[in-house]
Amino acid sequence: MRTVELIYDADCPNVKDARIQLLHAFAEVGLQPHWTEWDRNSAESPAYARGYGSPTILVDGKDVADAMPAAANCCRIYDGPGGWAQGFPNAGTIRDALIAVSQHAIGVRTGKVKNTGFWAAIPVIGVALLPKVVCPLCWPAYTALLGVLGLEFVDYTPYLLPLTLLFLVIVLSVMGFRARASNQSGPIILGVLASIGIIVGKFVYGFSPAIYGGITLLLIACVWDLWKGRTAQQSACPSCDNT
Repeated sequence: MRTVELIYDADCPNVKDARIQLLHAFAEVGLQPHWTEWDRNSAESPAYARGYGSPTILVDGKDVADAMPAAANCCRIYDGPGGWAQGFPNAGTIRDALIAVSQHAIGVRTGKVKNTGFWAAIPVIGVALLPKVVCPLCWPAYTALLGVLGLEFVDYTPYLLPLTLLFLVIVLSVMGFRARASNQSGPIILGVLASIGIIVGKFVYGFSPAIYGGITLLLIACVWDLWKGRTAQQSACPSCDNT
């Protein structure tokens, strides 16, 4: 959750206007107003609060006007409308700071799983395309082929279903995480439908069109998920950030 702080001197005449601008900024981005106030001269205020003039507004610890902390003991001056100076930051400056923090938060969350869902789908496709039953007459051929590669033949068929379920859970988990971060549920819904098609087609009815259709839908869901995640990161708004 983002933190918003208002630092002030008790006798500063611009504190009231700063609070009004804060309310306007929160309203513009669709968030419930919430901030912490620090009286610079109070013993309960953190040490860093004494390094800013009055009034100062910090969003996640950063000054909305990009000022650095210093041993300031004075009123601050900000750029106002029409190039005029004023003693408090305007709502637009605060709003931009709130938006910047939210974009960064979404970027971090989605960036941590960037492309993970797509690459996690590859094992699903590989397992889904393996034959469900290995014909005993084919074992010599498999053994010979794997022998050329230096591998020992293993009857994998008992593990097909649990492996398919495991890889599908990984893919859907990644999609679910990205859907929560970007508020885009389309890819995860398509991914679930694709998973049902693969499981039912391969392990219930042995129906190849359902398997290939499921694989195709899963690939579409992965590409859609990547595209939606990047779009949400570029156009994120604070009201979409629920953390």
